[in-house]
Amino acid sequence: MALSWALAVLSLLPLLEAQSPECANLTAAPITNATLDQLSGKWFYIASAFRYPEFNESSRTIQAAFFYFNINYTEDKILLREYLTIGNQCVYNSSYLNVQRENGSLSKHGSEGGSLCLARSDFTHIPAVTPERAHKFGREQVGYLLLTKDPTTFMLAFSPKDEQNMGLSFYTHKPQATQEQMREFHEAIMCMGMQKSEIMYSDEKQDVCGPLEKEHQEEKQKENEGS
Repeated sequence: MALSWALAVLSLLPLLEAQSPECANLTAAPITNATLDQLSGKWFYIASAFRYPEFNESSRTIQAAFFYFNINYTEDKILLREYLTIGNQCVYNSSYLNVQRENGSLSKHGSEGGSLCLARSDFTHIPAVTPERAHKFGREQVGYLLLTKDPTTFMLAFSPKDEQNMGLSFYTHKPQATQEQMREFHEAIMCMGMQKSEIMYSDEKQDVCGPLEKEHQEEKQKENEGS
C-alpha cells in the first residue's frame, strides 16, 4: 500500500512541475557583467506587492515611476536616478545601489536617503524612502534580482522567506507591460505565496515627470557639448 502511494505521488511530480515552471526559476542567480549590461538604461515601475507595512504604505502613494540605472562595473555600484509621481507632483531622487554579485542582490542602506522607488521600497519604488524616513528605516534594504525569459523585464524580491514582510516589484522597459509580461509577474506573486489582490499598479497616464526628465537630458547634453 505504501509503495503504491509513493508511486502515485511520484507520477504526479512532472505534472506539478509543468503547472508552475516559473516557481522553479524564482531564485536569484549570481550577477555577472552580462546581467548588469541587461539592467543598464531606463526602466518603468509597473506593479508591486508588499507586506512590510512601511513599504506597503509608501508604495500606495506612487502614481507612476520610471528610473535609470547607470552601472559602475569596477566598484559594483549602480547610480539610480528615479522620477516618481506622488500626489500629482514629480519627485526626483538620485542615489547608489550596491551590487552583491554572489547572492544576486541589490542593496541600499536606509540612512543613505533617496527614494528606493524600486518598491518605493524596493528601491525604485523601494518605496521611495524619503530622506526623513531613511533615519526611521536605518537598515540595509536588500532586493534579490529575478530575471525572466524576457530581457526587457525584471523583478526584485524582498524578504522572500518572511511571510509577514515579503514583497515583490516588477519593472519593464516600456511604460505598459504586455499581457504575457503581467502573466509572469502574477505567477511569481503566487509562487511566493502572495495573492493577486495584494498587488498595487502604477498608471503611466498619471506621470508628470516628463518635463523634468527632458530638462535633465538637455542639461546633460550641454555639459557634453562643453567638455
